[in-house]
Amino acid sequence: MSELMQNLPQVAAAYMLYLVAVISPGPAIIAIISTSLSQGRQRGLTIALGIFAGSFTWAMAAALGMAALLTRYGQVLEILKIVGGLYLIYLAYKACRGALRPTVQGDLPAVEGKESFRRTFLTGYAIHLTNPKAVFAWVAIISLGLPAGASASAVALIVGGCLVTGFTVFMGYALLFSTKRAARLYQSARRPLDALMAVMFGAAGVKMISSAL
Repeated sequence: MSELMQNLPQVAAAYMLYLVAVISPGPAIIAIISTSLSQGRQRGLTIALGIFAGSFTWAMAAALGMAALLTRYGQVLEILKIVGGLYLIYLAYKACRGALRPTVQGDLPAVEGKESFRRTFLTGYAIHLTNPKAVFAWVAIISLGLPAGASASAVALIVGGCLVTGFTVFMGYALLFSTKRAARLYQSARRPLDALMAVMFGAAGVKMISSAL
């Protein structure tokens, strides 16, 4: 408890940094919004859970020092950026296909099967695992919030608190954009919304690749 009080400003700064990073629009948030709008609440929550799993993976890597090690080997991160960018461009292609598909009266999201849920989860996981922003965010959080020689309880406090925050934000976006009102909005403007998502995914993918070249 005394250690917590001594490092309270650092802990608060780490939490604030993570909150800003996780709320700000990026590939993960775009994917949650797009999936929740177009495919309903269950799919939205599923992709949010996959994204959280990706965040959890990088959190563990950062806590163990592996993420910091990656940042010293720029070539690995450059490859990660290219792979992530190509995947985002693929998602842009899928959204573009949806925008070109004619709207049918009463058009509803497809029925979700077990395989679809697994694929949706893995899509979210891949988006966050190939996003270098997640690596740098967790490295910054660990560096800012934990002094040298910090105890295991201090690490658990920083990582655990940020993970709870991330889980809440990701699920919150999925719930917010899968309401009946959001579904009606999507059904009434499906094609322009899909086109917008295609542009956003494409722009994010191109930006990620160009930063690696």
